[in-house]
Amino acid sequence: MPTLVTGGAGYIGSATVDLLVDQNEPVVVLDDMSEGHYDAVNPEARLYEGSIGNSALVRSIVETHGIDACIHFAARTNVGDSVVEPGRYYANNVGEGLSLLNTLTAAGVKQIVFSSTCATYGEPVRIPMDEDHPQHPQSPYGWSKFFMERMLEDFDRAYGTRFVGLRYFNAAGATERRGEDHQPETHLIPLVLFAALGKREGISVFGSDYGTHDGSCVRDYVHISDLAAAHWRALGYLRKGGKSDFFNLGTGRGQSVLEVIEAARRVSGREIRVKMEARRPGDASYLVANAEKAGDVLDWEPGYLEIEQTIASAWKWHLAHPNGYAR
Repeated sequence: MPTLVTGGAGYIGSATVDLLVDQNEPVVVLDDMSEGHYDAVNPEARLYEGSIGNSALVRSIVETHGIDACIHFAARTNVGDSVVEPGRYYANNVGEGLSLLNTLTAAGVKQIVFSSTCATYGEPVRIPMDEDHPQHPQSPYGWSKFFMERMLEDFDRAYGTRFVGLRYFNAAGATERRGEDHQPETHLIPLVLFAALGKREGISVFGSDYGTHDGSCVRDYVHISDLAAAHWRALGYLRKGGKSDFFNLGTGRGQSVLEVIEAARRVSGREIRVKMEARRPGDASYLVANAEKAGDVLDWEPGYLEIEQTIASAWKWHLAHPNGYAR
């Protein structure tokens, strides 16, 4: 039966749609196109342009296509922006997310794969971070995902809506067909590569006094191909009757901001200027995953372990798409 993918025109969503189509899975995409791209949607998928908060539209899609499961990506994801405009994040990620859950449940769709985040953990109390790590987000974005997780648990208890919440760490890299194209771009790896391409003067590093080996933030970068595979496996797990659960997705390896910049210099063969800036609100110092549970339960393992591999895939895509997707 067809799967509904909300946010399927976005960065990770579009890569996941490609994988589902490659697996001969019928796919219906719902995206408001505020941050998505028409050219990022696989032509074999049916695209509806609209909001996940539009109950009539969601209900019509479910009834028309016989949807039996939903992979839910649609959300605002900029940590810094969420600190400045928290209302937008709670309205979109929580308010419209709740509307989606209500509509899907009423229509009988009770299998949901949810795109969550390590931002629900906040500052680490132990490293690497497993799924039992305390959750205390440091940004409205993180809280919005935290609240969605709690709603999913309540819907499971009340209505039998089974879910998999995938708490992935820093999405990165590109496939042959899909890459990162946000307006404005805020993620580290594409910004560093823009500097290598001469599209910007350099890269700002926010914070040099964190308690890490070189003073800059450390993150676990997981490739979008590996994230797409995890969503596919989570969908299969639910369809086989798997119980609701949360899983971390990451490599278990951390790279600092300065290490990512140096790796990008090696991959591109170009100089990248660095400007040190003050810390940004909402940034945790060190986020690295313990993803053993996903391996044990979902039989998932990351294929991209070296940061140079991940950056090289993104570099190749940006060279081929110097202006991103068509506007």
